[in-house]
Amino acid sequence: MAKDLWLPKGHELPDGSKIRSLLYSGDEWQIFDTNGSNNILLTRPELAWKWHESGFLDDSLLGDVSFGTESFRSLSSHRKYTLAPVDNGESPENKVDALAFAFALKESRKLSDDASFHDAIYVEQYSRLLPTWTLTPHVDDEVVLGTWITGGVVISTDSFRRLTILTGWMPVGDLAKIIKASGFSVPADAGLLAKRKPASQAKTDAKIAVAKEAGDPEQPQSPEEPAEAKVFKLPGRPQLEEFFNEHVIDIIFNAEKYQAMGIEFPSAIVLHGSPGCGKTFAVERLVEFIDWPSYSIDSNSVGSPYIHETSKKISEVFDKAIDGAPSIIVIDEMESFLSDRQTGGTSGLHHVEEVAEFLRRIPEAIKNNVLIIAMTNIISMIDPAILRRGRFDHIIEVGMPSRIEVASLLDSLLSKLPKVDDISMDKILDTLTGKALSDSAFVVREAARLAAKAGKTQLDQESLDAALNSLPKDKENNSRIGFL
Repeated sequence: MAKDLWLPKGHELPDGSKIRSLLYSGDEWQIFDTNGSNNILLTRPELAWKWHESGFLDDSLLGDVSFGTESFRSLSSHRKYTLAPVDNGESPENKVDALAFAFALKESRKLSDDASFHDAIYVEQYSRLLPTWTLTPHVDDEVVLGTWITGGVVISTDSFRRLTILTGWMPVGDLAKIIKASGFSVPADAGLLAKRKPASQAKTDAKIAVAKEAGDPEQPQSPEEPAEAKVFKLPGRPQLEEFFNEHVIDIIFNAEKYQAMGIEFPSAIVLHGSPGCGKTFAVERLVEFIDWPSYSIDSNSVGSPYIHETSKKISEVFDKAIDGAPSIIVIDEMESFLSDRQTGGTSGLHHVEEVAEFLRRIPEAIKNNVLIIAMTNIISMIDPAILRRGRFDHIIEVGMPSRIEVASLLDSLLSKLPKVDDISMDKILDTLTGKALSDSAFVVREAARLAAKAGKTQLDQESLDAALNSLPKDKENNSRIGFL
């Protein structure tokens, strides 16, 4: 590396200090450690002039340094402040460090609308990110901040939940303040997430106390406006969509107004209906929308032929969900575990034990901000104690789709594809009404495949009719491919 040094070790600077080692370097700049109280940024005159011209750094802060035939501009920074490239891969030591960077990012953005700060030099002493304008793709500020906070993981602050996991040493409330200090938004449920304890206390408040003499750049914030309700969309199921928005989404993302009236968290939900009615699809969309850790309880994940083993696994899932709260537990085919204990079809004391485990853990999980959603094809088999108020407050029947619901789903699916203008939907709706919504999705997907195979650039009536005709007739479940 010695041949790349612009200044040799021991070179005396104008302030009398001497170069000790090269810390970081780029094409147009280098950062050195000195034997004095400062580190020094050395840059080519052209880049220094561009910083001055763009308003990032006043020219009066820069000095002149020469070595041989080379001339450089220099900027000194006390070693108690960070002077490093943004992409150096080191995460902040504490909240003060992170807030200082967030403030610098926000102030620097005011000076340029198009500069990318992913390859900038962070000068904490002057609250600046100095862009270097390298020939690399632009990176959004949200990604710059997320990557810096995590110490090199490329992530946007928009992925707030994942960011809380990657910065487990930092309380979620502090992370939200840092993101807001940069001028970015945080999810409406950040306050709910903030109730979680940090995954590690390795970096303690003691480090903050001795970190730096510089004050916390955080300014008093005016009272926040109530979070705007997030709207969940479920094409083809307007009534279920409305229920989820009113009884789940609004309560989760606007918790404060409900807490004022004694409503702490959404109650557990059961969706029941015949196979193919769309229960699983609806739950998957809801889980995806809320974006919380989700845990599954079904016969594949917890079922066991050994006595006590199933109830033990059920308990472990609840423990994980509570530890990771706010979170979601999805119970699929709940009749496998929660059938009526009084019927003769149950399989002994271990079944009674499994039901008892659910009876005990469901209220506990709800109190700890775990959303519970169960599904069953046969609601009449479920133990009445499970379905009483206080465990599953909402028991929702999901029927086969009506004509209006099929039309809503098809409109949503077709809106994403190029298509001709004169498509007639009457025959398609007549055929698909009352069938599983997955059939509607299949028809659109198959029509698009047939159109592409024929070299068409738009979905047309012929392709849709052909796809509709390829649906299995009543009592035909599968195509057969094999040997006779």
